[in-house]
Amino acid sequence: MPVKASVPQPVSNMPWKEPCRRRPRKAAYNTFNANHLGYLNGRPLPAAPARPMTASVLDHRLPLFTLGLNHASAPLAVRERVAFAAEHLQHALGELTRRQPAKEAAILSTCNRTELYCVDGQPRQALEWLSDYHRLSARELHDHVYALAADESVRHAFRVASGLDSMVLGEPQILGQMKDAVRSAEAAGTLGSTLHKLFQRSFAVAKEVRSNTEIGANVVSMAAAAVKLAMRIFPGFSDQRVLFIGAGDMIELCATHFCAQHPRAVAFANRTPERADHLAQRFEGEALPLARLPEFLHQYDIVVSSTASSLPIIGKGIMERTIRARRHRPVFMVDLAVPRDIEPEVAALDDVFLYTVDDLAELVREGVDARQSAVEQAEAIIEMQVGSFMHWMAARDNVPLIKALRETAEDTRKAEVERAVKLLARGDDPHAVLEALSHGLTNKLLHGPTQALNRGEEDDSLRQLVTRLFHLDRR
Repeated sequence: MPVKASVPQPVSNMPWKEPCRRRPRKAAYNTFNANHLGYLNGRPLPAAPARPMTASVLDHRLPLFTLGLNHASAPLAVRERVAFAAEHLQHALGELTRRQPAKEAAILSTCNRTELYCVDGQPRQALEWLSDYHRLSARELHDHVYALAADESVRHAFRVASGLDSMVLGEPQILGQMKDAVRSAEAAGTLGSTLHKLFQRSFAVAKEVRSNTEIGANVVSMAAAAVKLAMRIFPGFSDQRVLFIGAGDMIELCATHFCAQHPRAVAFANRTPERADHLAQRFEGEALPLARLPEFLHQYDIVVSSTASSLPIIGKGIMERTIRARRHRPVFMVDLAVPRDIEPEVAALDDVFLYTVDDLAELVREGVDARQSAVEQAEAIIEMQVGSFMHWMAARDNVPLIKALRETAEDTRKAEVERAVKLLARGDDPHAVLEALSHGLTNKLLHGPTQALNRGEEDDSLRQLVTRLFHLDRR
């Protein structure tokens, strides 16, 4: 049975402000299907409709495929169970390529998605590896994952890089996250020429999309949405104290938005004191040791957390003591981490308003309709670039054949030249030697095609191929 979503709902016992309620999640899109197609952003890709999963799809070895799950296919309760910590990515990639076995692999793991990009491998093996690595059963993930092959995999990578498959349409942060994934794969030695080309082309497509469309205009970021939600609890921030837990890019972005509202005080708690000190100086706040979080948590009205911790750092017990120390004054909490920094049970406490990345999705969807024309322009750019990349892949598949053909011709040339040199050294007539050289080359290079045609087989395709290869139709 698939894992059921257990995203907490905000608790309201405050008559003056009712927190935003989430609409029911759209049905998770279908998983593996006969054409390796998937659904993105709750709508099908421009291709045939999805079909029921078949074993042949899972077991078929593919030259390029993407297997993963994202915010549209899986709830937060599932996504956080398959997230990869940045410091474990290189080890995971090495294990994946050994077990898959895939010739190349890259892992993109963010709060909204976990995706495996593989070259020359089987989706079923990738799914089994992903399940085993995170100590889950493949059945638990089965209804939440998607597998995309060939042009669909390429199209998906381009859409992700361009911000078309993000919870926040057009958000630029995913581009940096993809570049981090590439660096990790490169460091692990699992980034080969195909994935290198795919990601570099993805970055170029994203740049073209952002330069030539308005896809990034009026983007409502997670940070801005968090501020908007907080203002439903607190009409103003002049009397509120804000605590940021973590010191990454997301926390820095959130601090920028919250500090623009001029809160009474801000503080940063992080495992690495230097980074917390840097942000505290920039935003005129205070740096606090994360280890002492239970001691000072009750002092803050707004808590925003986004760390890379694999386990929650704020549990129900800590928050119960915090609420008592606050004399039941409300506290607004935003957990932007995957896996979550704050235990889901905290949402059930009175006077606590807890929101996760999925809870913020409703606000960040505002303005999407106004940018629909930009989306259509972006999709057109991507379609053109997908065709270009698939042409490159097809040409690349012929490289070994081209190399073998040239090596055979070179061996023939060398043999004829050596024979001619010996004849010249013996004193034979140079003109006669050159004639023999040219006839020898011609006969040996045309021996294969001539022999095939002389077999007497009535094969129109062979005749057409020889005519096209040697431009005989132009004579």
